[in-house]
Amino acid sequence: MWIFGWKGPSGFSARSTAEQVTQGIDGTALTAIVIGLASSGIGVETARVLAMRGVYVVMAVRNVEAATKIKQTILKENPSAKLEVMQIDLSSMASIRKFASQYISSGLPLNILINNAAVVIPPFTLSEDNIELQFATNHVGHFLLTDLLLEIMKNTARESNQEGRIFNVSSIGHHVVYREGIRFDKINDQSVYNKYIAYGQSKLANILHANELARRLKEDGVDITANSLHPGGIATNLARHHSFVSLLSNFFLLKNHQQGAATTCYVALHPQVKGVTGQYFADSNLAKPSSLATNSELGNKLWDFSFKLTFPN
Repeated sequence: MWIFGWKGPSGFSARSTAEQVTQGIDGTALTAIVIGLASSGIGVETARVLAMRGVYVVMAVRNVEAATKIKQTILKENPSAKLEVMQIDLSSMASIRKFASQYISSGLPLNILINNAAVVIPPFTLSEDNIELQFATNHVGHFLLTDLLLEIMKNTARESNQEGRIFNVSSIGHHVVYREGIRFDKINDQSVYNKYIAYGQSKLANILHANELARRLKEDGVDITANSLHPGGIATNLARHHSFVSLLSNFFLLKNHQQGAATTCYVALHPQVKGVTGQYFADSNLAKPSSLATNSELGNKLWDFSFKLTFPN
């Protein structure tokens, strides 16, 4: 990774900011959904910079009140920003289905879907759908939402004659997993739960999902790409469930929010990424994920497993 400011083939590095990697790009014809904005962090910076470039940004969040305040802050800086707040809880399939239905009914197009929501290393918890919380939120929620919005993305790509882009915000943590990658038969087994490995498992699932989706979209001849990325180590409140990790975040993590949102904004808007699909990015450059992350057999198995979870009938 290009961690010391050394530029990669894209011309950018870990020190590049979201504004820098999108400089001069006109996104006024585009509509994007950004999933998961905390009161601070890369989701907020992503929304701000995309709006700065003219993109119509739908901020899909669990806490509407907090997101509305963020929207007002962005509008003070950029009165012409096009922003909308919609409620969604990625740990709840009912909430995801409600959001998708409302979005489709709104008549808005959809060019860019940024699956950014995540929970990090919580104590063992089951979602309301009885799925371990990290796997439910970080993977299953994004899988279901992507599937529900895919038709509108296909329609938008056809009608606008512009490439659609879907990508999952993963993590370098995808390397820290079980030997087999994903324990399909023990997702909800509290007796073997390790919050760090469960997090890595969910982040591995993000990459496998993007890769398998890319394969299927290419097979269907659809002008939509699917990728994944590691934003970099960023001090956010995501590690709130573990005080030691939170402490380290405050002192040793390499990126600020402006740098942390760079790869997300790069993959969302940059013309260098046009036509690139089934890839993994870090520091606004192509990167190499783990061998498990490129295992197509595992990716296909995960797809079938996820589909049965989200569409049991």
